[in-house]
Amino acid sequence: MNDKQTSVFFAVDLGATSGRTILGYIEDGKLTQRELTRFPNRIINVGRQLYWDIYALYDEIIRGLRLCADEGISLTSIGIDSWGVDFVCIGSDGQILRNPRCYRDPYTDHAMDEFFKKIPRKEVYTKTGIQFMPFNSLFQLAAQRAESNSALEAADKVLFVPDALTYMLTGEAVCEYTILSTSQMLNPVTRRIDSELAGAVGLGEENFGRYVDPGQVVGMLSDEVQRITGLGPVPVVAVAGHDTASAVAAVPALDANYAYLSCGTWSLLGIEAPEAIINDRSMEYNFTNEGGIEGTTRFLKNICGMWLLERCRGEWTDAPADVNEINRNAMEAKPMQAIINPDDPRFANPQSMVEAIRGYCKETGQHIPQDYREMARCIFESLALRYREVIGYLRELSPVEIKRLHVIGGGSRNTYLMQMTADALQMPVVTGPVEGTAIGNIMLQAKAAGLVADRFEMRSIIACSIETKTYEPK
Repeated sequence: MNDKQTSVFFAVDLGATSGRTILGYIEDGKLTQRELTRFPNRIINVGRQLYWDIYALYDEIIRGLRLCADEGISLTSIGIDSWGVDFVCIGSDGQILRNPRCYRDPYTDHAMDEFFKKIPRKEVYTKTGIQFMPFNSLFQLAAQRAESNSALEAADKVLFVPDALTYMLTGEAVCEYTILSTSQMLNPVTRRIDSELAGAVGLGEENFGRYVDPGQVVGMLSDEVQRITGLGPVPVVAVAGHDTASAVAAVPALDANYAYLSCGTWSLLGIEAPEAIINDRSMEYNFTNEGGIEGTTRFLKNICGMWLLERCRGEWTDAPADVNEINRNAMEAKPMQAIINPDDPRFANPQSMVEAIRGYCKETGQHIPQDYREMARCIFESLALRYREVIGYLRELSPVEIKRLHVIGGGSRNTYLMQMTADALQMPVVTGPVEGTAIGNIMLQAKAAGLVADRFEMRSIIACSIETKTYEPK
């Protein structure tokens, strides 16, 4: 590692509700960060269909790059990560054909059952090892074919969201490994798109960009982007394009005996495995095998996370605006009055999350939460118990002994949920970094720049650069 110069990395971190641009500095073996911009990522409802605004996201990236030029910051590289599964259609003239559909659009509700008439469920899982969720890219593509989507029918290329934004910056069409792995079209053994699955939705490998791995330089900012930002030919790096993959890259673990929880809108709970774990039991438990850095597999389960609280906060009229105060006041409620299954389909995108939770409790003969305190406590306790259940499955399937849980992401700030989780699991919970996704993004750019050799050196630097907190079980 070269400790004598400061490298500056521009990380774009896009979540399902907001996005950020962050500057990462590596100097003398330490990482520091500075948030440059923050902006909303809104779902657009048009004609009963839900979309993301890819142009608005691009414009926010340009705004952040312009600020760097205005401040005279010399960037080492740029990297983009985002949520998974959603994609953009590109025409034969190289133009975007339509804004991408949002994975929360219910148009895929019955797509899985229809697809399994072509290729059986077990065969799909055996090929991909991916958790079945109706919004996976494979089923979105099938649903769009069924509705004769004109953008898909005219598409020359299909690019996942971070790859589409990289394309808008560089003109290079690529297919990054970790984001592709969320699609349910990647074979984790061959590390390529499965031709039978892609063919079932009318696509072939030629309809995707060239394969790239995390830490690989894609290209330089295009002449047009250089002109409008005032920057020079800055390299754009394919980081771990899936935000969870970048977050897992930032787990400051010094050995393999751990599980990780990326705790945000979604709770993603799993292990870093040397290879995919695909068998009848993993299929029964609906675990997923997604791409990780340096050829590893993120063997995990998607759990509905703080989405439950986020949606309730938008409805509550009696709750304080400060989420920390909500968390604190939830502890005033009587414990263990009601427990929900966070992954019940009714919680995916209800018109009213408050009524969905109350309806669940009524149907299951439990106490019905009466105010925000009782509902927030119900959510926290339900998540902690769901984590315990999934850790039990992981222990059954994992090739390594799980001795502690590393928690990254915004949810790690919730001290009450973290203590509940330690109590439920009866093992230590180590929290930090909060901004794990951005850190992983930055460190993979550092690897591309030759500043670190591998993920172990990355994690060593991260461990020296952040503060962690350990919750012991009570």
